[in-house]
Amino acid sequence: MKKIFVIFIAIFFVLQQSAKAQNNTAVIEKIDSLVTVVMNDWKIPGMAIAIVKDDDVILKKGFGTKSPEEFLPVDENTVFQIGSITKSFTAALIAMLVDEGKLKWSDKIIDHLPDFKLYDTFATKSIQVRDIMTHRSGLRGQAGTYIPNMGYYRDDIYSLLKYIKPAAELRSAYGYNNMTFMIAEKLIEKYTKKSWEENIRERIFEPLGMTNSSVNEEGFLNSANRSMSCEFEYSNGIKNKWLYGDDRALFWLSAIGPAGSVNSTATDLIKWSKFHLNKGKADGKEIISEKNIKYLHTGQIITSMDSARITAYGHCWFIEQTNRYRLYFHTGTTWGFTALCAFVPEISLGIVILANSESPGAPRYAIMRSITDWFMFGKTHKDYHAEMFAEFIKESEEDAKKKNEKKPDEFIKSRQYDEYADTYYNEILGDAKIKIENEKMLITIGKQGWTSELKHVNGNKFEFRMQGHTFPLQFLFDCDHVSGFDIDFGYEEDFGHWIIDNNCGDIKEKDAE
Repeated sequence: MKKIFVIFIAIFFVLQQSAKAQNNTAVIEKIDSLVTVVMNDWKIPGMAIAIVKDDDVILKKGFGTKSPEEFLPVDENTVFQIGSITKSFTAALIAMLVDEGKLKWSDKIIDHLPDFKLYDTFATKSIQVRDIMTHRSGLRGQAGTYIPNMGYYRDDIYSLLKYIKPAAELRSAYGYNNMTFMIAEKLIEKYTKKSWEENIRERIFEPLGMTNSSVNEEGFLNSANRSMSCEFEYSNGIKNKWLYGDDRALFWLSAIGPAGSVNSTATDLIKWSKFHLNKGKADGKEIISEKNIKYLHTGQIITSMDSARITAYGHCWFIEQTNRYRLYFHTGTTWGFTALCAFVPEISLGIVILANSESPGAPRYAIMRSITDWFMFGKTHKDYHAEMFAEFIKESEEDAKKKNEKKPDEFIKSRQYDEYADTYYNEILGDAKIKIENEKMLITIGKQGWTSELKHVNGNKFEFRMQGHTFPLQFLFDCDHVSGFDIDFGYEEDFGHWIIDNNCGDIKEKDAE
């Protein structure tokens, strides 16, 4: 009787595994079809997808091309920039230091980094380790994003924190930001005596077997099987333009470092999803304690809420709770790349989506939600892609119509270019030089001493482009003479004016408190 029971159990197990395999195969076929449609509609040149289900990687696949010249195919080992998914790696390193007793989540930053300073004195004295990676520092969302595009690096970003006025009180609001991850880097390097880069390689890439992953510009360029990147735009339809040279913003990639500089593949990044599904273990070995993995996965501040779901932000994971399941995910965007890494513990599902287009979030979300529904319910609750795509097209066409209907400003000539040529000084960001060469106005500015052409926009408004970003610049006057200029960094940052002495009174810089 016992033998018959054992045989019955064995047959049941085989049938169960066969049913799972058949279901997985059916879902994979649906994924193939959906990705093809998504890429076609959004004009995305290349994507890579990976799925882990019940601890087995059931899909690793590339779609489309990684290069415009030879139309080389994307495969499961093609390297993409994963942008802000990097944040979850940095948070994991901090969790390891907490496990080792070198930090506590409730520790005040000022007690570990005496030179640390924010604009607000109370925030400087009160902000804790648990605050710096959960986007509740009080900084305006995305403040400081474009500072590296002008050649400033991580230490510069760290030192500029004290000049940026907060948009809210500490812990009172959600404001997505990259700058505070430089604080995390300082903590990691202080207590390990190694660089952030070394820690990522030794503590995460190597234990998880992420053999084709790297960091920064150097790592990306040294990856033989890397994808090129595309700028996404809507202008009489969707267009994706391949990026070259400085427009790839590879210096920015390195400068943003612990907030967004990991390069990875579908094969490697699905191991990161699997690691979190396995509660901090890789190949059975504990890398982060279950206690601190749970803390990383615990919501710290609500980011959005509606009738269908509530979403919180933990330590570099969005945590979405619906009446059907709990989904953990993070997206990433760099110059020309987008990415998503997700996992659903209750059905042991992990998802990775990589694309070589700086497209909106809709393509990634449509694929993620469809895959989750297929595995959770056997069908999708709606056509996410069709709905999101239609909404994007409608909004884009409405925006284009409004832009076309807007009357252009009256055009005003600039002054003679040689009136602007001089050396300008900014106490916080350093000197800038404007000179005229071959009837062009050039500006040399920033820590790296890069030079770019200043192009006239209107009146005394100009613009220049560095590392894939266009900076608006407006000249200032005193006694009808050029006295300085102001640069718009995009998020109300105020680093004062660049000024010159025109022997006609003084223009004082804006003091930072």
